[in-house]
Amino acid sequence: MAFRSIASAPAHGHPIRRMVGTKRSAPKALAAAAKGEDELKLFALSFTAFFICIYTLIL
Repeated sequence: MAFRSIASAPAHGHPIRRMVGTKRSAPKALAAAAKGEDELKLFALSFTAFFICIYTLIL
């Protein structure tokens, strides 16, 4: 097995990093859908907490 020296490696990255490849991000549509879903869950949680607090004060 032959090892290359650091000086002979190209300037665009470490040899192991080039073998592994790059991390691919999720498409924008999926990211937007996930964000909307998170906002909906946050709204539902906030609304429920508010309702429970008000209901507790009334009783």
